[in-house]
Amino acid sequence: MRYRVLFFLVATLFVFGGCKKEKEFTIRGKITHAEDQNIVLEELHTNSLKKIAEAKINKNGEFEIKGMTGIPTFYLLKLADQNFITLLVDSAETITVQADAANFHREYHVEGSAGSEQVKMLDQKLKDTRHKLDSLRSLDNLYAGNPSYDDVRPKWAEEYDKIVEDQIEFSTKFVQENPFAMASVLALYQKFNAQDESYVVRDLQVMKTAASALNSIYPKSEQVQALYNNTLQFVRQQQAQKMKQFIQEQGDNSPDVVLPDADGNEIALSSLRGKVVLLQFWAAVDRASRIQNPVLVEAYNKYKRKGFEIYQVSVDVNRSEWVDAIDTDHLNWINVGDMEGSKLAAAVYNVQSIPLNYLLDKEGKIVAKNLKGPALDKALAQLLD
Repeated sequence: MRYRVLFFLVATLFVFGGCKKEKEFTIRGKITHAEDQNIVLEELHTNSLKKIAEAKINKNGEFEIKGMTGIPTFYLLKLADQNFITLLVDSAETITVQADAANFHREYHVEGSAGSEQVKMLDQKLKDTRHKLDSLRSLDNLYAGNPSYDDVRPKWAEEYDKIVEDQIEFSTKFVQENPFAMASVLALYQKFNAQDESYVVRDLQVMKTAASALNSIYPKSEQVQALYNNTLQFVRQQQAQKMKQFIQEQGDNSPDVVLPDADGNEIALSSLRGKVVLLQFWAAVDRASRIQNPVLVEAYNKYKRKGFEIYQVSVDVNRSEWVDAIDTDHLNWINVGDMEGSKLAAAVYNVQSIPLNYLLDKEGKIVAKNLKGPALDKALAQLLD
């Protein structure tokens, strides 16, 4: 029931949120001590900035800028290159900004835009966290060499870790509670500092949920597409790491696969222990896979009497195309597939592209990967002769 509600919510948001036509938005406000200066609005892209509009601040510190958008979009409102704020503007919004020019980038008040208010909250929280961490680092450097340093350092280290954990918890909770909010994109890309390689939010499942939710309603957003693609990359990296760890922990033993053949008989990869096995992932609709099949037929006919077997896993979804390819290409070995992409087997073996193969020795240990042509023949000769 919960998933039906979620599906309905996604569908509703897509209809009412993802298909909106562009409408005019207005940003107006008052910035003291900025009379007669220009203020610029720039649209934030993943790798660039695009100037949208520019206005002169009048003698009363007031300004007004208009633009067009159909989805929540990130903008920089700039007095200077290093003196700006980030706004998250949706269509038809009328936003009011109040600030002083001297500390525009540090302190400002914004109304009329839920997204911009969320951005301000996220930015301010991270700024406060960075300030606390910088203060602790300064204390650490100041007291280095002091006789009491060894006594106070553990306390500072504990406090430092707590500040970091509080920020991680805050940002993660925000994304969990706002998976459909564009501001979650900002939260997911926040780092403790520019040099830090890891993000504040480190829960991949939270990232996957938000990326899928946002992609369902804002598929044309450049930032959402970048987040979605980055999430897929992180998932692949995690799967690769799990595969590597599994192989290391299991002494190079291959994970088992159990899938039905074309007659519906389930066949386990582990049932082939005692034979040298080529575990091959392929698809009938994949040209590169079909090109490789004649080479496999040649190798199979040459070595099958010496204890060689092929366990070919199809990632197809069309049974008739799969069966037809088996007959056409004369694949007289074990061919299995669930006609749903064999996703579990592909995930366990970190299959990111096809064709892909692993060569297993008689004990089921992986001894090689992605062997082709002469390399496959050489490896089989060494294992079977």
